[in-house]
Amino acid sequence: DSRTFETLQSGETTAIFQLESRGMKELIARLRPDCFEDIIALVALFRPGPLQSGMVDNFINRKHGKEDISYPDPKYQHENLKPLLEPTYGVILYQEQVMQIAQVLAGYSLGEADVLRRAMGKKKKEEMAKQRAVFEEGAKKQGIDVKLAIKIFDLVEKFAGYGFNKSHSAAYALLSYQTAWLKTHYPGPFMAAVMSSEMDDTD
Repeated sequence: DSRTFETLQSGETTAIFQLESRGMKELIARLRPDCFEDIIALVALFRPGPLQSGMVDNFINRKHGKEDISYPDPKYQHENLKPLLEPTYGVILYQEQVMQIAQVLAGYSLGEADVLRRAMGKKKKEEMAKQRAVFEEGAKKQGIDVKLAIKIFDLVEKFAGYGFNKSHSAAYALLSYQTAWLKTHYPGPFMAAVMSSEMDDTD
């Protein structure tokens, strides 16, 4: 609904689920979301890790054509990763993307990919050394250049610590979108309902 996205882009997001803090309003003004995938990304990006790592800047610059999109890095990319990373402009943002990269490049099963995701998230050195060897062997079997695969593995490992669960983010984003839609089309009743639900909070 184009009017709903106009509301979001205007920064008038008070009372819109997850999107009403000052910092989030600033992020929205920079990102200018224009599709549902962008709202999912907003929820995942607005956390200390992505904000401090420069990931947010990469995401915004790539969306607005100020930086080339690569999958995931200009020096180390593989065409098979494009479908997985296209929705996030080549940025590894979600835990599910970490798992999909392991499946596509190194032939991991979903269960094995989940073990990798957890190991990367917890930064366990011994487990990571083991996973690196498994990834390398898997890439070799898939006929993928091993040096490239390991470079991508290193990039994935770097971003995995910041990765957010996309299914969680999508559920939040749906509520964000629904509340934005209500505020756009029924502002009076919506704000009356919000104020009624916050009756005990003078702010």
